[in-house]
Amino acid sequence: MPDPARDRSARLAEAILRDGADCTWCRRPFTDRVTATTDHLVPKVKGGPSWQENEVASCRRCNRERGHLSPTDWLAECERRGWHPDRARVVRTLESLAGAIAERGGQRRARPYLAAQLRRLNRGDR
Repeated sequence: MPDPARDRSARLAEAILRDGADCTWCRRPFTDRVTATTDHLVPKVKGGPSWQENEVASCRRCNRERGHLSPTDWLAECERRGWHPDRARVVRTLESLAGAIAERGGQRRARPYLAAQLRRLNRGDR
């Protein structure tokens, strides 16, 4: 049986390699004082899988404060706070998730949520 903690840390390391060593939302660089975590763009409560394609690197503060807010709503909140979130990273990751779901199948609950988020982001909703 795989070790879930090891899998999570491996996915975090992959997200940092893919996206860079800063928070997707507030853009603070990860340090000893700014802890990196994986943040599910499609929350688990909305059917989001724990797949690399559904996760971005986030600081612990942003991950906790985002809670179950949608990526679009949290991007708007980050911008309202004067931060400069990486919108392109969010769109790229969500598009990658859509491709992974199309290829692997399943994730029926996540599909409408994901499609709605991509529509809003591509329209430029804030």
